[in-house]
Amino acid sequence: MEHISVIGAGTMGNGIAHHFAMHDYPVVLVDVDSERLEKALLAISGNLDRQAAKGLLDPSRVPEVLSRIRISTDLPAAVSGADLIIEAASENLSVKLSLFQRMDALAPAACILASNTSSLSITKLASETSRPSQVIGMHFMNPVPVMKLVEVIRGFETSAGVTDAICELAKKTGKVPCVVNDYPGFIANRVLMPMINEAIYALHEGVAGVESIDLIMKLGMAHPMGPLQLADYIGLDTCLAILKVLEEGFGSSKFSPCPLLLNMVNAGELGVKTGHGFYSYGEKTKQLKVSDRFLA
Repeated sequence: MEHISVIGAGTMGNGIAHHFAMHDYPVVLVDVDSERLEKALLAISGNLDRQAAKGLLDPSRVPEVLSRIRISTDLPAAVSGADLIIEAASENLSVKLSLFQRMDALAPAACILASNTSSLSITKLASETSRPSQVIGMHFMNPVPVMKLVEVIRGFETSAGVTDAICELAKKTGKVPCVVNDYPGFIANRVLMPMINEAIYALHEGVAGVESIDLIMKLGMAHPMGPLQLADYIGLDTCLAILKVLEEGFGSSKFSPCPLLLNMVNAGELGVKTGHGFYSYGEKTKQLKVSDRFLA
């Protein structure tokens, strides 16, 4: 694979573009919003500068890496020569289904179509295309340039050759691919989201406060970040959407979202992205304090 297109210039999309450009791949980053694309380039540039400041990247390579990323609002042109397209749009099934229809119609016949979805069915996305054997999930972890894991999801008809090719690409760029089959939430979120939801229930029921819940999981279970802080970083709206996928997909109440989570999402308190969640965030997200809502 020589040419990669990434659709969606949000946090995950710009992280994926950053990652592949760092490993010498030319990348086209695509979005309908030109302003979002410009912000994505600024974010990538800032992240590269931080890597250089930490000694993780030769400063002379920053312009070189940036030069490999082209931005575009023209989807047909952006995917016309792609060997791999990675969809990183919002976690909305109808949006993704529409994108996969368009990607299939516009991409070269040999192109692999991948989704960065964290919970939605790869098999369902593949069913909207004429090439289901060439559709696969590539669930990157955030922040993409730092986290090693790529959860590789095989749809019902994904070919072994495509799975092998994606795993080889991941390894070539320093990632660790873990192959899973296509069931709701895959592995990462099937295990993670019930834990986060249970932590929210514990807070909702008054078992402990925000800091205690997170500290217990950090010090007792060696988690680098507590579940409530992690939920803020993921986005409480995203957590809710994934829990709903799990609840519907398995038909089980054990995945039912906590009422507190529902209320917070309805109130627009989504975590880091809005500045308020279980914690309150200033300009620097590391300088956090428990949200006033949860103080005794």
